[in-house]
Amino acid sequence: MTTATTVRSAHPPDARTRIGALDVARGIAILGTLATNIWLFSHPGGMLGYLTHPTSPGAPAVQQGVERVLMALANGKFLGLLTLMFGIGLLIQAESAARRGRRWPGGYPVRMGLLFAEGLLHFLLIAEFDVLMGYAVTGAIVAVLVVRTPRVRRVWAVLAGALHLLIVTALTVLLLSVGNAPGGAMPGEAVYRDGSWWDLVVLRLDHAVLFRAEPVFIGFLSVTMFLLGAELHRRGIFEERARPLRVRLMVAGAFALVLDLALAWLVPEAVFICRYVLAQVVAIGLLALIATVVRGGGGRLGGVLAPVGRMALSCYILQNLVCSALFHGWGLGLNSVDPGARLWVTACAYLAVCTAMVLVSRWWLGRFSRGPVEWAWHASYRVLVR
Repeated sequence: MTTATTVRSAHPPDARTRIGALDVARGIAILGTLATNIWLFSHPGGMLGYLTHPTSPGAPAVQQGVERVLMALANGKFLGLLTLMFGIGLLIQAESAARRGRRWPGGYPVRMGLLFAEGLLHFLLIAEFDVLMGYAVTGAIVAVLVVRTPRVRRVWAVLAGALHLLIVTALTVLLLSVGNAPGGAMPGEAVYRDGSWWDLVVLRLDHAVLFRAEPVFIGFLSVTMFLLGAELHRRGIFEERARPLRVRLMVAGAFALVLDLALAWLVPEAVFICRYVLAQVVAIGLLALIATVVRGGGGRLGGVLAPVGRMALSCYILQNLVCSALFHGWGLGLNSVDPGARLWVTACAYLAVCTAMVLVSRWWLGRFSRGPVEWAWHASYRVLVR
């Protein structure tokens, strides 16, 4: 029987330090996901074009090589970090419920329902690669598992991870057998360049199965990463006692990064292994690195990135909206620049949007306690559970 008393925190009362580090990690995860997604925005064929030929069609070979490296550096790593953050946040809420003597999961499924609704709106109106809907479903499942016994949690994490590896292996073998050569243009690519905002909404509806495939595909992986994030929190990943653990994780992450980049360059057919296996190990190492570097409020790093982490949902949605306005045809149409200029336009836009997110989040939190999306989420939750 699961009650609030079954959830206990093994951490000493240093929540201030821990939360500061978590905000920095969330901020890095949010801005890091943009390092992957911005290549989808800047592609003249949008996500559909990116799936068939991610680098700039018609650009010099050297430029395409640089783009491949930049894409590989970000691909999947920050998505994995963000997934770990969701798992940690879930356990923090469970521990908070236990301290207050409340039953768990209590109203948490309602929160996940609101997150799913936010993700659905984000998917339809802004970006077809939304992750919030998948996180909402995973959160509702893991909320029940996170307060079970260590053995039950371990079995679920290993089983889900094994199923994920089995699927990835099968898909990789299939790609190796049929090849991974870039295909022709996919129907709908021109909409990103020439269509209106409403045309993009219709395009997402028309290709909903394709666009929503990744959250379904990584369902088992998300369960494992949520549980792993919660376990790392239990083991005090941001505390001094976890120093030996952090060192081991950083070594594993560095080794996985080298292997990931080598495979991405030499074996394009290993795309699933790179994004959905090795990148997740890199993400765990990155979390350990952040926990090692960040102390207290995070110093200057915390002052820059913690506000983004504190209003992560708002910044995630806002940065995608800004990029859509910059690149898509209904906005400035920067996805139509000469192929030889795409690398520089993309890089400059990324730096500009990240700077804007930092400045906007600091300005907003200097005046309000929550980000606008977080405020709407909290207000809606209070109405629904009243």
